[in-house]
Amino acid sequence: MSPATRPTDAELAILRVLWERGPSTVRQVFEVMSEEKELGYTTVLKMLQIMNEKGLVQRDITDRVHTFSTTQTQTQTQQTLLDDLLDKAFGGSSTSLVMQALATRRASHEELAEIRKLLDLAEGRKR
Repeated sequence: MSPATRPTDAELAILRVLWERGPSTVRQVFEVMSEEKELGYTTVLKMLQIMNEKGLVQRDITDRVHTFSTTQTQTQTQQTLLDDLLDKAFGGSSTSLVMQALATRRASHEELAEIRKLLDLAEGRKR
């Protein structure tokens, strides 16, 4: 994912709708998004058109209704954005990133348990 195709905050909001709902029409995306924020149908349409041009979504016009779906999974997009953040803000240091994340927001017991499992797995791979 090149910097030109990295999603903006508004595009990420649309991608989250598509990841949650799956392939959706402009109207469906608009309805979900307008529950949280006041925006126009044509704004959502224009954003999806731009996202299609950028390669963030693809359009299916098989049934005369334009249906949009993501071109990358949520995990793929998160990994790309995290790699970028890691390099730009933390000088490539995973330790700094994790320490800052844990210092900024309190992790639940469940989240800490999941982090411990991941650390155990990572250590197992290094042995």
